Amino acid sequence: MALVSEAAPRPRRARGAAESLASIVLAFESVVAFLAGLVLYGLKALPDGIEPWWGIVAGTVLAVIMILTGRVVRYPWGIALGWALQIVVALGAFLEPALLIVALVFGGLYGYATIKGAALDRRNARLAASTPPDES
Repeated sequence: MALVSEAAPRPRRARGAAESLASIVLAFESVVAFLAGLVLYGLKALPDGIEPWWGIVAGTVLAVIMILTGRVVRYPWGIALGWALQIVVALGAFLEPALLIVALVFGGLYGYATIKGAALDRRNARLAASTPPDES
């Protein structure tokens, strides 16, 4: 008979609005980055001398990096890494011009997520500081 210890589950770390929104945008954008890699492969849009299957590799690597970045956006360098990924997507427009639309849409969403999310976090911190503790 095995004894199973019933430890209390560890409470989840509180996530701010900026972290939550930025990670959501990066997760959705990772799907689009993978599909963009498939587009680069299918259209053979890479320069001469580079095999088309590298488009799939690049899209997959970019998608994985975006998912991993979504885990570290709690840190200022994680937010900066997210911005760097937005620039990488925008540079993809040199290979396939339609990626400029993707860069504008997701860059705008990421900007809104980080800027408005940080404003919401500051507002919530201010409200929490001005509210007296509950005396139950």
